[in-house]
Amino acid sequence: MKPREIKPGVFWVGAVDWDRRLFDALIPLPDGTSYNSYLIKGSEKTVLIDTVDPTMEEVLTGHLSGLEVKDLDYLVANHGEQDHSGTIPRILEKYPRAKVVSTPKCKGILTELLLIPEDRFITVDDKETISLGDKTLEFIHAPWVHWPDTMLTYLKDEKILFSCDFFGSHLATTDLYVTDEGLVYEAAKRYYAEIMMPFRANIQKNLEKIKDCAIEIIAPSHGPMYDKPEFILEAYRNWAFDEPKNIVVLPYISMHDSTRKMVECLVEALAERGVTVKQFDLTVTDLGKLAMSLVDAATVVIGTPTVLAGPHPNIAYAAFLANALRPNLKFASIIGSYGWGGQTVEQLTGMIPNLKVELLDPVVVKGFPKEDDFKALDNLANTIARKHKEHNFI
Repeated sequence: MKPREIKPGVFWVGAVDWDRRLFDALIPLPDGTSYNSYLIKGSEKTVLIDTVDPTMEEVLTGHLSGLEVKDLDYLVANHGEQDHSGTIPRILEKYPRAKVVSTPKCKGILTELLLIPEDRFITVDDKETISLGDKTLEFIHAPWVHWPDTMLTYLKDEKILFSCDFFGSHLATTDLYVTDEGLVYEAAKRYYAEIMMPFRANIQKNLEKIKDCAIEIIAPSHGPMYDKPEFILEAYRNWAFDEPKNIVVLPYISMHDSTRKMVECLVEALAERGVTVKQFDLTVTDLGKLAMSLVDAATVVIGTPTVLAGPHPNIAYAAFLANALRPNLKFASIIGSYGWGGQTVEQLTGMIPNLKVELLDPVVVKGFPKEDDFKALDNLANTIARKHKEHNFI
């Protein structure tokens, strides 16, 4: 796509990556992504806010040439991760007078990751400003959203918040602004779940930090911009501040149907008690969907067979991710089967120390579940429903 003018003198000059399907060799990208870079031409100074992933370097430099940008005074680096910063060295070669504006922490990261010389930097304090002549930039430090170096850039006169990863969504689209709120809501929730959820307390602090800013447009580093900012601000407030809902997330693996029959029994028993269940077969599940479900859930129940005396490897991986994502869960349990013995429960509980949950009595059976085992699953459903009612989740 060609550069797009947002307001007089303010342009989107990023790149849309339609075909990328994996981020950080970890995060699924079912809808591609974009790397948003923004150019601001002031009456005295010109600034580029963030760059693009190195794979899209030629797109960004082509946009700048198309806008006849002959000189660049500043290059604002809101965050040091390479999908935003990877093209900085090329831009500094093209515009030798440009100075990189960043937090002190980001400067350290960029000198280490990209070997940018220290004399190319200007570091800014929280709430410090830079004048472009008829436009003023204010820099808002937002550490741990989601790296320690992150800052937001606020174009005060035009009331545009360049929010970096804050409020982003991995979504390739030709739309400059949000047009399909349902589509963007899901993409933004996936992004929050996979990237922002571990830093929920910091998200809360930074939502408070910007609440008094007059914002007409939020321009994130990924996905479309928000010309109705309250849409994404309200979503983030819900995800970051709200108590869990009456939801059980049930990721499972079953090799010979024993665990599957237990899952079916528990799901039915929970449904009868008015508890919503989100069930995931981890042999086919998009882990992003699983992460999204954890944003709102009160309880997780892990279903696994025993493999070599421990949980199935896919289950161990899911437990590791859940522990890293730190969802606001309140309860957890484990169900599954074994052939001759093992330490599945002990190993799984040892994998989730970051989850501040009450562990409900596991139901782990030898062989195929029998009548007493199904009764134990029914009791577990009773316990979960009662706990949810006690906490006003139902």
